Amino acid sequence: MKILVNGCAGRMGLTLVRLIDADPAFDLHGGLEGPEHGDMSADLGTLAGLPENGKPVRADALELISGADAVIDFSTPGATVEMAGLCAQARIVHIIGTTGFNAENEAALAAAARHATLVKSGNMSLAVNLLGALVNQAAASLGEDWDIEILDLHHRHKVDAPSGTALLLGEEAAAGRDVNLAEKRDSGRDGVTGARKAGDIGFAVLRGGSVIGHHDVVFAGEGESIVLGHRAETRDIFARGALKAAKWAHGRGPGLFSMRDVLGLDEPLNS
Repeated sequence: MKILVNGCAGRMGLTLVRLIDADPAFDLHGGLEGPEHGDMSADLGTLAGLPENGKPVRADALELISGADAVIDFSTPGATVEMAGLCAQARIVHIIGTTGFNAENEAALAAAARHATLVKSGNMSLAVNLLGALVNQAAASLGEDWDIEILDLHHRHKVDAPSGTALLLGEEAAAGRDVNLAEKRDSGRDGVTGARKAGDIGFAVLRGGSVIGHHDVVFAGEGESIVLGHRAETRDIFARGALKAAKWAHGRGPGLFSMRDVLGLDEPLNS
């Protein structure tokens, strides 16, 4: 597969460049960054700590999208929405690890999915998406007398809060209880807030240091609690998940999919 990396000079982009280079199933078709990026025209191999590969950082998506089989995108909401439109025109795969979308962005991505094959997730890690399925099951099995709190810890440079991963876990908890997360979400407490409202799904956000990602979902009942969690030790896990999603999506028809689809988590278990 010929892979185009959007956001290629960022931490996740360079991780993808390294893993694509190491996997014979993939070919690095090119890399894109915003025109203001300081590494414009630099060799992607050199930036990623690999031998020079003759693939410079580019800003013109139209120049590169022709001939690509898939775009893997860890960039910004605006850049991702623009890329989704181009993938729709080209009828190719778009793997989206970008987070921080608003309602207008989400609508634009859904529209693009009528023609492109989009796989979108707040976290591309295979284990995090399995965790989401476990959270869904726990929330469905335990009543509203069990409080749900989501702890979200990331490095100091993280710009959105709660993180896409925390929101993914919150959505799974809400789906397990058949409620709307927007109506049950409690994103912060300060001062005299009164007693916790039954049925709320709480979020606690921490930022500091170089932590790649720590997430815990606490189910707290009377006299006992359950903690389901995940620890990210390397960014490679997100890149590997994105590449698995690209392989899964290649050759499929258009639509908006998630990592649950990639992992087959909604399919019945073998008896």
